[in-house]
Amino acid sequence: MSPIRTVEFYSGIGGLHRALTRSGVVADVVRAFDWDPLACAVYEANHGPGIVKKTDIGTLTAADLQPLACDLWLLSPACQPCTVLNPGARGAADPRAASFLHLISCVLPDLARAHAHPQWLLVENVAGFETSTTRRLLVDTLYRLGYHTTELLLTPLQFGIPNSRLRYYLIARFAPFPATSSISPLRHIPGRGADWVDPRYGTSEEQAQTPVNALSAYLDDGNVLGEYAVPGRVLEKWGRLFDIVLPSARRTCCFTRGYTQLVERAGSILQENEALNTTTTFDAFLADQRASVPGALAVLASLRLRYLTPSELLRLLAFPADKFVWPAHVSRKVRYRLLGNSVNVHVVAELLRYLFEP
Repeated sequence: MSPIRTVEFYSGIGGLHRALTRSGVVADVVRAFDWDPLACAVYEANHGPGIVKKTDIGTLTAADLQPLACDLWLLSPACQPCTVLNPGARGAADPRAASFLHLISCVLPDLARAHAHPQWLLVENVAGFETSTTRRLLVDTLYRLGYHTTELLLTPLQFGIPNSRLRYYLIARFAPFPATSSISPLRHIPGRGADWVDPRYGTSEEQAQTPVNALSAYLDDGNVLGEYAVPGRVLEKWGRLFDIVLPSARRTCCFTRGYTQLVERAGSILQENEALNTTTTFDAFLADQRASVPGALAVLASLRLRYLTPSELLRLLAFPADKFVWPAHVSRKVRYRLLGNSVNVHVVAELLRYLFEP
């Protein structure tokens, strides 16, 4: 069997490529496209030269893609137009959605008319995409072209990984009419477990009892506190707003591109000292602060609060952190940004296995 020729759009640091390799599907990524030069540099460092191209995806045409003869498309378009964290999200009207809309509404139909369209697609995006106008156009177009589609909302917690990163996925397979599409997103891969329900969304449904690993299994060895400690000035002003977790925790918040730059809803920080109660310690700090006690911040220092390292985030995203290469010119700030934009490799690998099941 010849490898399935694959093209990766919005390739970032190569999470979809890594997931395809991990899935065991016999496939080759022959081309990847991304606009970010630093993301392309990281991709090339990990997947070799000649695959990724720095390209404005909105300028691609069917004539550009047809010679690649790719039967599998992997896509992870910009999430900002649809994320609930962006109060100005405008869906299909957002300029950042334009390149994806171009691919779906122009390029894919042109390839279909030339009988050169892909046989399979996988799309990843933020939770919230399922209610967007972009999603409606995507599903309608795929249905009209003859694809069977399945939509899912999945989190790594379902797969034992202590990270709450709820994401929308669509998988599609071209087949003769009549095409089919799911009525609403599934919350588990068919035949593989049960729905997982995040109780923070105010539901009373029982969450599936999936054993989740402790965060400690994903942490670096050795002392990294000094380099990654949360600055005292940040703790003094904003410390109460952080999501603080212990090494024994079995959940972390979703890490975003603003990790270490923002406080709320950007990702969890680690309290290395498990012997202290977080709330009691912060109460003591605030009491000292109100009383103008000199050195009040020393109370918080005892918690040993730090950011998770890029290597630790790579492990939570199911990348092989020990083998992952960061080019020297890619700063720590950029590493966090690129990781916040990436995908969970394990979840996507499971979806690809399902997509290619006989």
